[in-house]
Amino acid sequence: MEAGKSVRSAAVEADDFEFIKDLGLLTQKPVMYVCNVDENSVINGNEYVDRVREAVKDEQAEILIISAKIESEIAELESYEERQEFLADLGLTESGVNKLIQAAYRLLDLYTYFTAGVQEVRAWTITKGFTAPQAAGVIHTDFEKGFIRAEVIKYNDFVTLGSEAACKEAGKLGIEGKTYVVEDGDVMHFRFNV
Repeated sequence: MEAGKSVRSAAVEADDFEFIKDLGLLTQKPVMYVCNVDENSVINGNEYVDRVREAVKDEQAEILIISAKIESEIAELESYEERQEFLADLGLTESGVNKLIQAAYRLLDLYTYFTAGVQEVRAWTITKGFTAPQAAGVIHTDFEKGFIRAEVIKYNDFVTLGSEAACKEAGKLGIEGKTYVVEDGDVMHFRFNV
């Protein structure tokens, strides 16, 4: 720290982090650098992106390249198809906003699970490693306190088969208990009693 380096770039053994974790050092927190570039540099970057890479090479930080101008133009397009065509014309597979969201989730160890009912489908954000009761607690603390079980459908099964009923019929609905660790994209229905 006296040398002006971030804790992220210091040669600290994993076991030693136990001794400094309570200090709440800002330079120990994960970081992402977002470089706003011109349209021509959005795929590979430019000399300024290279300078950022060089400056933070020891930090184990993520560097994301986006073009705010392109993002502005994408936002003006009406349909998903128009957006995809626009991106393809630029040689991109997804928007910078999508890349930013995905990178932030990775950086912060976040997952998304879904609840699907007759009236509403909703995405919930949890920390990677949450158990089913902890995930239920994100919806309401009573769900966690009175947790009985979770009915779980894997995201790919739900998309492939098209409905909860089809997943049940195909045997793709699992019944999970309190120790189940939620996976990214799980479609869940909680049973609880308070």
